[in-house]
Amino acid sequence: MASAPIAPYNSSPLGNSSSPNASRESLKMEPLADVAMLPGEERVIDKDIIYICPFNAAVKGKVFITNYRLYFKNTDSETPVTLDVPLGVISRVEKMGGASSRGENSYGLEIICKDMRNLRFALKQEGHSRRDIFEIIFKYAFPLSHGMQLFAFLSQEKYEENGWNVYEPMEEYRRQVLPNSEWRVTFINKNYELCDTYPTILVVPFKATDEDLRRVAAFRSRCRIPVLSWFHKENHAVITRCSQPLVGMSGKRNKDDERYLDLIREANGTTKLTIYDARPNVNAVANKATGGGYEGDDAYQNAELVFLDIHNIHVMRESLKKLKDIVYPNVEESHWLSSLESTHWLEHIKLVLSGAIQVADKVSSGSSVVVHCSDGWDRTAQLTSLAMLMLDSYYRTLRGFQVLLEKEWISFGHKFASRIGHGDKNHADQDRSPIFLQFIDCVWQMTKQFPTAFEFNERLLVVILDHLYSCRFGTFLYNCESARDSNNVRGKTVSLWAFVNSDTSLYINPFYTPESSRVLYPVASMRHLELWVTYYIRWNPRILHQSPVEQRYKELLALRDQYLKKLEELQLSDSTHLTNSSTPNTATPNQHITHLQTPF
Repeated sequence: MASAPIAPYNSSPLGNSSSPNASRESLKMEPLADVAMLPGEERVIDKDIIYICPFNAAVKGKVFITNYRLYFKNTDSETPVTLDVPLGVISRVEKMGGASSRGENSYGLEIICKDMRNLRFALKQEGHSRRDIFEIIFKYAFPLSHGMQLFAFLSQEKYEENGWNVYEPMEEYRRQVLPNSEWRVTFINKNYELCDTYPTILVVPFKATDEDLRRVAAFRSRCRIPVLSWFHKENHAVITRCSQPLVGMSGKRNKDDERYLDLIREANGTTKLTIYDARPNVNAVANKATGGGYEGDDAYQNAELVFLDIHNIHVMRESLKKLKDIVYPNVEESHWLSSLESTHWLEHIKLVLSGAIQVADKVSSGSSVVVHCSDGWDRTAQLTSLAMLMLDSYYRTLRGFQVLLEKEWISFGHKFASRIGHGDKNHADQDRSPIFLQFIDCVWQMTKQFPTAFEFNERLLVVILDHLYSCRFGTFLYNCESARDSNNVRGKTVSLWAFVNSDTSLYINPFYTPESSRVLYPVASMRHLELWVTYYIRWNPRILHQSPVEQRYKELLALRDQYLKKLEELQLSDSTHLTNSSTPNTATPNQHITHLQTPF
C-alpha cells in the first residue's frame, strides 16, 4: 500500500524543539482530510499563513508541516489553492523583512526549492510569529545538519515488490554474454579495498591479473581503473569507464596502465583504442597542475584521444541558475529566445548528447572505447549511460532503464549526496550540480526524437527527478555503494523502483514499438533540441493548461478503440446479414471487411 489516510494529530512531542510557540501551536492541529499521509509520516505544526502566489493574488490559508512535507491549503476562496512540497526539495529558507518592515505582506519567509520554484509566505509581524515555523522547517528540511535521520529511514511504506532486486549485477552481465574468453568478472573490490567508490563486482580484460589491477589503480584518480560498462554482442567492442591518469606536471608514465589499455584494445582486435576525455582540452591540461591529466600520444601509441568539450560541474550549476531566473516565476516573453540562449543550458545538453553519439557510433562500428572525465563519476556517467541507451534497446524498456540508472549512476558512484545535498543546509556548497538532471533532460530529448522507441513515458522521468530530491526513497541517497552499505540503505529504506513498479501502467508509453537491433542516433543540433517546458516551467498554471503528450496518446488510443469496436460491429452485422441472406453474392462485402487493416 502506498499511503494511508491522514490521521488526526497525536500529541507526540516536537522532538527537541524548545520553542513554546511551537508546542502551543501544535495543540491547535486539525484533521487534514484531503491529503494522504505516508506510513511513518507525522504532523509537526500547523499555522495560519498567507501564501504570496506569484501567479495570482496573496492567498490566506493554513500551512501544515510534517516530518516529510510542507502542505498549504487556502481558506479564503472557493477556488482551491494547494501546495504539496516534500521538505527534501527545499534548498534554503530565508527570513523576509523584519519587525519594522512596512508594506503589506513584507514580513515572512522565502523558501528556495531545488525543483525550479520558490515559495513566499507572509505572517503577522507581532510577537515573532515566524520564529517557530522557520525553526521547524529549517530543522526538518535539513535533518542531517541537525543530527536527525532522512525521512527515507523513517518511512514505513510497504510494496509487493522489493525494488532493491531490480538490479542484480551478475544477471545484467550475463545478459550481455559475460564473462567470456575476452572479459572476466573479478571480486577484487568485494570489500571496497581496491576502490571505495566502485561497486564490488567488476568486469576486466581476461588477461589482466588482479595484481595488474592494483598497479593500474595507483595511476588512476581515486583508484577508478578502466572497467567494462557494456559489451557489443556482435562485434565484441566495449565501452569502458574510468578516471583520469595521474600524469601530473612532470608527465609521469605507468607501464602497467599503458599495457592495461592495450589489453582492452586487443580483446576484440581494435586497431586503435579511442579514449574519449569528456573535458575541454584546456581543462584537461590544467588538471596536470593538480596531479591529473590525460593519456599522451607518446605513452599510449595504440590509442587516439578525443576531447568532448563538456564543461565542469560549476559551469552546469551556473547555467541552471540562469535558466531558473528566466522561467520562474514568470517567463520572459519579449526576449525569450535570446534569454534562453544566454543560459547556455541547451548548448550543454547538445555537447553531452553529441559526445554520447560519438561513443555509440565508434562502438557500433566495432572499435572499443575508454570514457573518462576527471574522477569518472559525473560526465563519464552521462556519456556511458546515454551511449548504452542508444546502442541497447533493453535499456529503453521500463525495467531496463531502472537497471541502467542503478548500474551506471548508482553503483558506479555518482556523488548524489554531494551533488543534490540531501538533508544538508549548506546550499552554497560548491559540490552541488545538476549533472543527473542534465542526463534525464538528454533522455527526454531522445524520447522526443524517437517517440516509439521507449517503453516508458515522460511521467517516469519527472517522478525520478521529483524523488531525486524528496528523500522519500533510499535509491539516490549517499555518494557510493560502500556508503549505502555502511548505512544499510537496502535494509532500512524502500527503493523508488518498488513504488514505480507497483503501478507500471502510469509510466508506459502506449506508442512503444520494440525494435531489438535498432541503434538510435539523435540529432544533437540546436535546431532539434528544445527546452523541456513540462518540467522546467510546470509550476506556471498557464503551462499546465497545455495538453500533456500522454493525454494526447490516451485520447488517440481511445479513438482507436472506438474504431476497432465499430469495425467489429460492422463485421458482426455483416456476417449476420450473410447468414440470413439466401443470395450467394452477398459474401463479397464481408470479404472486404474481413481483410480490412486498421492503421493503428
